[in-house]
Amino acid sequence: MKSFNQLKKNLKLDFSGKKVVKIAILGDSATQFYSQCLRATGFDSGFDLQIFEADFNQIEYQVLTPDSELYKFQPEIVVIYQSSHKLLLKYNKIGEKERLSLSDDRISLLDRLVDSIESRLNSKIIYFNYTEIDDAVFGSFANKVESSFVFQLRKLNYQLNEFALQHPNFFVCDISSIQNQIRKDVFYQASIYVNTEMLISIDALPFVAKETMDIIEAFFGKIKKCLILDLDNTLWGGVIGDDGIESIQIGSLGIGKAFTEFQYWIKKLKERGIILAVCSKNTESVAKEPFEKHPDMVLKLDDIAVFVANWENKADNIRRIQSILNIGFDSMVFLDDNPAERCIVRENIPEITVPELPEDPADYLEYLYSLNLFETVSYSAQDGERTKQYQTEAKRIIEQDRFTNEDDFLKSLDMVSLVEPFNKFNEPRVAQLTQRSNQFNLRTVRYTDSDILRIANDNTFFSQTFTLEDKFGDNGLICIVLLKAEDQDTLFIDTWLMSCRVLKRGMENFTLNTIVKLAKEKGFRWLKGEYIPTPKNQMVRDHYLNLGFEAKYGFWFLDVDSYIEKECFISKK
Repeated sequence: MKSFNQLKKNLKLDFSGKKVVKIAILGDSATQFYSQCLRATGFDSGFDLQIFEADFNQIEYQVLTPDSELYKFQPEIVVIYQSSHKLLLKYNKIGEKERLSLSDDRISLLDRLVDSIESRLNSKIIYFNYTEIDDAVFGSFANKVESSFVFQLRKLNYQLNEFALQHPNFFVCDISSIQNQIRKDVFYQASIYVNTEMLISIDALPFVAKETMDIIEAFFGKIKKCLILDLDNTLWGGVIGDDGIESIQIGSLGIGKAFTEFQYWIKKLKERGIILAVCSKNTESVAKEPFEKHPDMVLKLDDIAVFVANWENKADNIRRIQSILNIGFDSMVFLDDNPAERCIVRENIPEITVPELPEDPADYLEYLYSLNLFETVSYSAQDGERTKQYQTEAKRIIEQDRFTNEDDFLKSLDMVSLVEPFNKFNEPRVAQLTQRSNQFNLRTVRYTDSDILRIANDNTFFSQTFTLEDKFGDNGLICIVLLKAEDQDTLFIDTWLMSCRVLKRGMENFTLNTIVKLAKEKGFRWLKGEYIPTPKNQMVRDHYLNLGFEAKYGFWFLDVDSYIEKECFISKK
């Protein structure tokens, strides 16, 4: 973690070429240094954060006044910090009856603030939760006194989580956990607050800025999707090839307990939708033996999407894993206990994240917790199926090697696709795909659950979702097209994105055939497409050109009436 002074040096660097994002910061205490720290942290993440910072203690004025500077600025993200200390000042001035409803009143005020922002801005809201303050009036008995400040504060943090469940564009930044992690005396320094109104110390600001930046990165699809694991002394203690299955350290005793708890954490990541892969210097049959036979192994072979164990260079093996998964290296994390192997991978694949694991395996989890590598802003029930889908994809790649003719291979897959508009069953997955898809994404527009719901009820939009199933299994929902009527003749392709897992299957042709059919049915003459380049979507730069669109006025146009249906080997379900 860089210090505040180290981060400040970023502010003197050239931000050109970074992704511009407009952010408003509203706080009930001084936020000047936080604003600087956040902008500097954004630089390291590839962002040029254009920040509007309101004067402190102007939250209600800025949010509830229709013509305030906040709304003139039109931010994409609003960060709000209402502190525990200012809440304590209010608590001290009110009576016993009012104290009983302190947390409810704060949630009521927050509801007004969020409603006002959502009615005037198409923005996301990041709200800091409340750090712990024990005013020691009741001691531990405060947990049994509903009117105590401790009780109300803890109740408020719980209510914040419930509030977030009801507001898709509202996200909680957990600074309370940061205070617990780095200690209260580091996070908050009373002498600085008394003299400057600054509640978060200089030493704590980089932690808070990083936590905020993690959420912002997730908004824009910069998330980790895959965890690649070494085995010996990473997933278990010892060397399986030398020690044998009976002697590796795993289970409930000694250091084996640390590896078991580590595996439980990895298992939870897999269940959340993180793809697991193995990259080990080992004989494959020997490396798989603990997964198949050791009674204390938490992880099983079914949990691993791609298993690579041989004596080749690990960087080359990770490239092989990447070619199967077809995701960016920057969405991968590699864990290895060996410093030399970590160095080799970093030097050969600089985009991949390679944490510097502690020497003691007992410290693995606390260290990885602190990195917050797997931040997300979406989750759906389908995420848990991702490992099975990638295991199936590996089987397809093996099957493809048997064919010399591409068309024969595609015919052999017996592919079918279900085409549906947005509905209450697929809307969470639709929103998630817009957040996660970076490579095959023509305009890279991000939508939240509430955005998708709004679009589904707007009759100027036409939505289509596509699944893909073949003889090996079901890929689930893998393609989204969102069309908007510009006028009576032209249908604009607002969004066209697709999972890279299904590239080279003819899905592009099938999708365009389906879009053109809809356009004809609705009486449109032209399809209008746009490609907005990003650092990650270069693969679709010539997408419209390859499909027969013509370039005009900075857009791409296709004459619907003269369109000839393209060949593909996918049937409509």
